Amino acid sequence: MALDKSKKSLTRTHFSKDLKNLQIGAEIRVAGWIEDFRDIGKLGFLTLRDVTGAIQAVLLGPNLEKAKSIPRQSNILIVGTIKPTKSREFEVEVAVKEIYVYSEATQSLPIDPTGRIESNLDNRLDSRALDLRNPKISKIFVLRSQVLKIIRDFFILNNFVEVNTPKIIGSASEGGSNLFSLDYFKRKGYLAQSPQLYKEQLILSLDRVFEIAPYFRAENSHTVRHLNEFLSVDIEASYLDYFDIMDIIEELVKRTLKYTIESHYHAGLSSSESKSFLGAVDSPFPRLSYEQCLKDLGGMDEKISFGDDLSDSSLRKLGEKYNSFYFIIDWPLDLKPFYIHENDKDPVLSKSFDLQYGYLELVSGGTRQHDINKLKYRIQNQGLPIDSFTNHLRAFEWGMPPHSGCGLGFDRLMMVLSDLPNIREVVLYPRDTSRISP
Repeated sequence: MALDKSKKSLTRTHFSKDLKNLQIGAEIRVAGWIEDFRDIGKLGFLTLRDVTGAIQAVLLGPNLEKAKSIPRQSNILIVGTIKPTKSREFEVEVAVKEIYVYSEATQSLPIDPTGRIESNLDNRLDSRALDLRNPKISKIFVLRSQVLKIIRDFFILNNFVEVNTPKIIGSASEGGSNLFSLDYFKRKGYLAQSPQLYKEQLILSLDRVFEIAPYFRAENSHTVRHLNEFLSVDIEASYLDYFDIMDIIEELVKRTLKYTIESHYHAGLSSSESKSFLGAVDSPFPRLSYEQCLKDLGGMDEKISFGDDLSDSSLRKLGEKYNSFYFIIDWPLDLKPFYIHENDKDPVLSKSFDLQYGYLELVSGGTRQHDINKLKYRIQNQGLPIDSFTNHLRAFEWGMPPHSGCGLGFDRLMMVLSDLPNIREVVLYPRDTSRISP
């Protein structure tokens, strides 16, 4: 049946990925942006790209003349039929019957969205919506979407309940100094830096909870792994200890690695990175004690006194020896927040862990203190105002179960999965000390 030229005829019927499954002669409508155009006389070839791939369209006569006047990157719809192709890059091509121009692109674009002319990251971020037309860039965010689905499905399968906690809070209740403050109807409010206290309260009744949400830290640092707004994956579970949480996180990370390797996104990985991922999927993640790390660093002429945190340079040295995924467990209790439980065998240590990828910390977690008296002592011992925790401590008077949990920095995980050195590459509109727009 012939297409009419009403508004209805300007709706897309297929994406580029669908065309290889259609019969020769099938009539279609495909839409996207013009990536390339070649005029070879009486014949023209137009490359139309959408989010799923590219299409080669063949033009003759009036359609060829019309295409000559349409700027590259303009958004168009093509009406045509599927035909065989001699091209090695395409499985089929489209014989064009009509071209509709939705909107023309300016002749002078701020960046080259094909990626053939390189632009620096700042220019790309300033034009992020256009930058995503580069298929290498868009694949990062399609992968990001799929990994979020894997994470959500994994926790639901393991009997976790998805929750949504407030992002505007009334006090700096975790004792952090790096909170953004705001005027909240003539009162002082803050942007939350984690859901820690809320998720602990929620396991009182919901048993296992998880949240995937943005959080905020007013850290005045500008590095390749820090942002002031970041996406965190947080879990909390009753009747599990920190070893159980490590098992859960290891299984989850391995699922994301396996998907990345098996899906077509792994084409973006270097061969060494792909090999590293295969090894990580097939082997348990090493679990190194804090004290073992000190010994390892001592052998590398990096002397760290017991009780000191591991500096960036120390973690980079450790990352040279352990260049894939590994846990650091049993940190000194004084290095950990007030809600972390002391180690039963040695109360100077804690029931805690960090998951590292080389030098990069991906996850921090541990067993939580559920004894209200010990919790109060820890709060006061860290010099925090006990009055700020009144609402939180009430929940511990209502039969709080033993529990453990962790927070996973999702953007950092995406850095690893995408094999990219800068966290801004894997965030659509990153927020750091110098960037608040677009």
